Amino acid sequence: MRLSFTIALRFLKSGKAQTVLIILGISVGVAVQIFIGSLIQGLQISLVNKTIGSSSQITISPTNKDKTIKDWKRVMYEAKISSPEIMNVSAAADGALTIDYDEDTSPVVIRGFNIEDANKIYNFKEGLIEGSFPLKKDEAIIGFDLSKRAGVEINDKIVLVSPSGARSKLKVTGLFDLGVASLNDTWVVTNLETAQDILSLDNKVTSVEMQVKNVFNADLTAKALAYTLSVKDVEVENWKEQNAQLLSGLNGQSVSSYMIQVFVLVAVLLGISSVLAISVVQRSKQIGILKAMGIKDKDASSIFVFQGLMLGLLGAIMGILFGFGLLLSFTRFALNPDGSPVVPIYINNGFIALSGIFAILSSMIASVIPARLSSKLNPIEVIKNG
Repeated sequence: MRLSFTIALRFLKSGKAQTVLIILGISVGVAVQIFIGSLIQGLQISLVNKTIGSSSQITISPTNKDKTIKDWKRVMYEAKISSPEIMNVSAAADGALTIDYDEDTSPVVIRGFNIEDANKIYNFKEGLIEGSFPLKKDEAIIGFDLSKRAGVEINDKIVLVSPSGARSKLKVTGLFDLGVASLNDTWVVTNLETAQDILSLDNKVTSVEMQVKNVFNADLTAKALAYTLSVKDVEVENWKEQNAQLLSGLNGQSVSSYMIQVFVLVAVLLGISSVLAISVVQRSKQIGILKAMGIKDKDASSIFVFQGLMLGLLGAIMGILFGFGLLLSFTRFALNPDGSPVVPIYINNGFIALSGIFAILSSMIASVIPARLSSKLNPIEVIKNG
């Protein structure tokens, strides 16, 4: 084996131009894999964070006639202990109302929370651009867009009208921007007690919301939670059911990424195999002489397997460096007007290592054909026809 490795290294050194071209081919393939894979993963993570990252990923909703959950504290407790995947559990009291301002009226949604619990889900703290949270009764924060439309500022009062005609006044203590126009234009966020009072819910809520550690396993976690809940007249929904189109788009991106990477891998494999096969023909006289001197067919084949291994290893290392270079360039030149990257790059060390390993394995697989060709060479005929 050591002899085969030494000969393989010598063959690579003697054909430097050919060796460099093969290594460049492998490195480009690895770089493309890393760049496309990291780009797609970054895009998916960005989309998930923007769409469901700051929202409820599993929601427990009532199925009874009055659409409320009476024993909601028990539901929250059972949700918290049902799985280590579940985190950030919050009860919510929601209802459709109308805001009445000087010139017009418009529909809004009042959302009552325990603000500390809800902040872990909706990031109100980061979204609060002015003022403070509604900690007292009859206080609320509203979206920045709604405040402009209604002409409302901090410490002003808004009038909310229920479907029955009951009117409630809330003091605006803050303005928020959650990055979603529909929420900024319709949400009136208050504490749980105020929302229950305005909506005549007594001590009931309309949903229990939560987030999970692995968003893509939310359906499995929701299924397990539904099985363990002892409270009746509720159903457990997850974001996958509510965002089927988004999930389909993410799956389509993943499939496209895998297909591109497979085609790149096949192209690299075919390129290495063809070049090494030509190398067998070019080196047939030397191989014939080695066989005549007593080297075994197995050792002759190992020469090209070692070549594939060394080419794959060098190509993988250079490809990873090239891949990082492409990613760095992309984040420097593809920018939004505010200077942030168009797509945030996600560096997955496991994926990068896997790309390098695949490149090495592909190179070794590609060397099998020339290895078999070398084992079939007849030393007498090669030397005679040399």
